[in-house]
Amino acid sequence: MSVTKRIASISPSLTLAITAKAKAMKAEGKSVIGFGAGEPDFNTPQHIIDAAKAALDAGCTKYTPSSGLPQLRDKIAEKFEKEQGLHYERAQIIVSSGAKHSIFNAMFALIEKGDEVIIPAPYWLTYPELVKVCGGVSVFVEGHKENHFKIDPADLKKAITPKTKMLVFNSPSNPTGAVYTEAEIRAIAKVCEEAGVWVLSDEIYSKLIYDGVQHFSIARASEWMKEHTVVVDGVSKTYAMTGWRIGWLAAPKEVAKAIDSFQSHATSNPASVSQYAALAALEGSEEELVKMREIFNDRRKFMIERIGRIGGVGCIVPDGAFYIMLIVNKLYGKRYRGRKIEGSLDVADMLLEKGVAVVPGIAFGDDECVRLSYAISKEDIAEGLKRIEEFVKEVF
Repeated sequence: MSVTKRIASISPSLTLAITAKAKAMKAEGKSVIGFGAGEPDFNTPQHIIDAAKAALDAGCTKYTPSSGLPQLRDKIAEKFEKEQGLHYERAQIIVSSGAKHSIFNAMFALIEKGDEVIIPAPYWLTYPELVKVCGGVSVFVEGHKENHFKIDPADLKKAITPKTKMLVFNSPSNPTGAVYTEAEIRAIAKVCEEAGVWVLSDEIYSKLIYDGVQHFSIARASEWMKEHTVVVDGVSKTYAMTGWRIGWLAAPKEVAKAIDSFQSHATSNPASVSQYAALAALEGSEEELVKMREIFNDRRKFMIERIGRIGGVGCIVPDGAFYIMLIVNKLYGKRYRGRKIEGSLDVADMLLEKGVAVVPGIAFGDDECVRLSYAISKEDIAEGLKRIEEFVKEVF
């Protein structure tokens, strides 16, 4: 038996591979500090859990509309209006089984075979794989370190061809934590509008921004941009609800309608109980979110300061999400215990021997870095960075 070419072409997730190795080592009784986490290390707030229990007790365990509970979609639309001044009708909101699912739905609805999709690098490793599944071709535009990993509008313009259909835009960014300013976003939007390019705006980390930096949705740049942007968000990162699998998108009516029809056949609807939990998250207090964000910010500052004291490596200060790209290319060409270091994969493998799990930057399109998550305890961060420093000293 043989699988289809589109499935065979998909690359396995390096983040999951590193996580699996780390778990195997822990199972053997070894001490491993895991910097690979892509989810908050907090439990879902209690009032959300209670709402889910109440929904179960009330018998809310049946099918819902394929596009999601009407009251949840209304609340999401209200959220867009309140936070970004973006007006969407209920019909333009589609709730799916996680933001990743929403991203796939948007790409599946808009990308034809051979369409080019521009992806700023470093990028979340799933973007190019989904483009591939949809028959598209990924075109990467480098975000330079001197510009905090953010792309330049001039570089974006150069990458656009008659085949360009979409720009995938992610601010705050995974893996870099970069947050684009309103002025930067408007400049990028202008390039897209002039070229007639759609935007898929992944805003899943929009609530995890620090030190007064503000989130600005590219859909706000102009009315044309709003009509050619699919905005994706969800509860996973903001409310520590990764396992509940609820995300959503806001799109022009014809796109949302097409996605609703497709989703009705693909998954029927997102989990009913999870939708009631998401509704409680959006309706409730953000007190727990504020606390979580403050803890993340404290860890972020601690990591930046600590990395600054490790010679031979460095980082670009992130303004959002919960990741730091550790720049390790100065280690390349040197040796660790007799083995030559030639790239981020080597660094990740060797750090595992020191009991530290990181994600190689090559997975994100930047082989000069490894990604560290600060969605782990401050104590683990301190110990992990200590081990990284020991590794670097051995190399030098």
